[in-house]
Amino acid sequence: MTGYGRGEATVNGWHIVFEVKSVNHKFFEFNSRVTRGYLFLEDRLKSYMQQHIARGKVDVYLQIENLGENSVYVEVNHSLAAGYYGALQELKEHYHLADSPSLTLLSKYQDILSVHKAPEDEEAVWQAVLQLAAPAVDSLLRMRQVEGERLKSDIMKKAGNVLQLVKKVEALSPETVQLYRERLLGKIQELLGNSRFDEQRVLTEVAVFADKIAVDEETVRLRSHFAQLEKLVESEEPVGRKIDFLVQEMNREANTIGSKSQNPTISHFVVDIKSEIEKIREQVQNVE
Repeated sequence: MTGYGRGEATVNGWHIVFEVKSVNHKFFEFNSRVTRGYLFLEDRLKSYMQQHIARGKVDVYLQIENLGENSVYVEVNHSLAAGYYGALQELKEHYHLADSPSLTLLSKYQDILSVHKAPEDEEAVWQAVLQLAAPAVDSLLRMRQVEGERLKSDIMKKAGNVLQLVKKVEALSPETVQLYRERLLGKIQELLGNSRFDEQRVLTEVAVFADKIAVDEETVRLRSHFAQLEKLVESEEPVGRKIDFLVQEMNREANTIGSKSQNPTISHFVVDIKSEIEKIREQVQNVE
């Protein structure tokens, strides 16, 4: 599901910009862009996001600027400076030069003076980031929740359509057996005329046919799957993968009904049932 959150503030000497967004994805996927020098926060950010999101592609952007006066320090390489100074002095004396090595000249050698970032208190930085991350993630989750409510409504509407079609299949299934019995008796009478025949064998044949095309078990299981679906969409826990599996089972039952069908109308209903189940499957890919 999609969502977005952002925060920007100065906290305890750090200016922080935090952005997070999520889009639909079958699994949890995390990407981050963090200011160099603060990459130690990446694992914490991933763990934090996993606590709130089970499914989706999550992108986090984190920019941190240390505004403290002691955030950097300059280190002098005295041994290198002494070497440069000695070499320059030697040049002066050897070539009888007027100038002596100066501070300005020595400072031009960048390896004499090196700038270093002061060590950070990692826990303090993380706590400062959390002050922006928490409300930004809350904003993202609210957006995902609104989308989730829309998805739930759409999924249950399609589920209702399937159950109406199942009801029609259940009503037509006995009629198919009766029509088969009537056609079989009519064919026998047409062939034998007024001659007597074993009606019990005809009834046995009809019973075998009825058993082959019976879809009671499949429709009962379909109804059971949709009852489970209704419970799952009301759950506060991540249910996307569970519904994924449930939809596979629904499709299997629909395929079985289709393979048993001897009635063109039922076959048409099965096509509609599978179409609605496929629409549910597509929507479920967006459900956490």
